[in-house]
Amino acid sequence: MSAPNTNVKKQERRHKFPLMGMVWSVVWAVVLLAGLLIYLSFSGNEPGDQQPVGAEDGGVPAEETTSQ
Repeated sequence: MSAPNTNVKKQERRHKFPLMGMVWSVVWAVVLLAGLLIYLSFSGNEPGDQQPVGAEDGGVPAEETTSQ
């Protein structure tokens, strides 16, 4: 069931600011996403930057070095 008396011009005027707010929030989200992607691409790690697991205490744990 639709509204019997609709004034499209009046509805456009009433919805102008909420629609602008929604558009602004989507634009802001895209800007933040682009910033995150740029940050991650410039601060990414190079191969060999990280120490292997167990390297802080002298290497691989003893239980992993024995082969059966």
